[in-house]
Amino acid sequence: MADELLDLLDYRRRVRDLYGEVRALRERDARAAHQRWRAVRDELFRSHPQSALPPEGRAAFRGLPYRDYDPAFAFTAVVRPLPRERYDVDTSTGGVIRFVRFGAVDLPIGTLEVLWLDEYSGGVFLPFRDATSGRTTYGGGRYLLDTAKGADLGSIGDALILDFNFAYHPSCVYDAGWVCPLAPLANRLTSAVEAGELV
Repeated sequence: MADELLDLLDYRRRVRDLYGEVRALRERDARAAHQRWRAVRDELFRSHPQSALPPEGRAAFRGLPYRDYDPAFAFTAVVRPLPRERYDVDTSTGGVIRFVRFGAVDLPIGTLEVLWLDEYSGGVFLPFRDATSGRTTYGGGRYLLDTAKGADLGSIGDALILDFNFAYHPSCVYDAGWVCPLAPLANRLTSAVEAGELV
């Protein structure tokens, strides 16, 4: 059990370090940052003990599928404050996780609510579904921000960097043993976000 928890600590540190590296590189070359992000994620999936892939699937793993980088899906947005509202978000296993909605971001592709994980570690969480969900991407949605786990592209002043090229699937896509919050109804975009990870 201790080894498993230390592996999880190591995995989260690597993800946090990766996003730090990506933030720095993205300022100079967003495409190179995206390639680096993909390469490190593939290596973590392939070889880390805390990989979302079941151990028996790792040897045959050849990399996660993504759309090519498209700058049209990279935005910065100031979080528009909303009255704080606690609500439960459904999970992939039929349970719920408690979040607090505290704001929204208005983007050219639609408006998304920004959530705070109402648990011990806390963190900003931004899941979404779009017209690709259930077709070329997971039906339960993808994640853009999950700061409790290190997934954070940073800010410019008061504006969050929201680059959908870095949208990724929750772990439950690869192994049903993982418990993943799904994108709530308020975060369903009608347009197709043709960026980020594919199934």
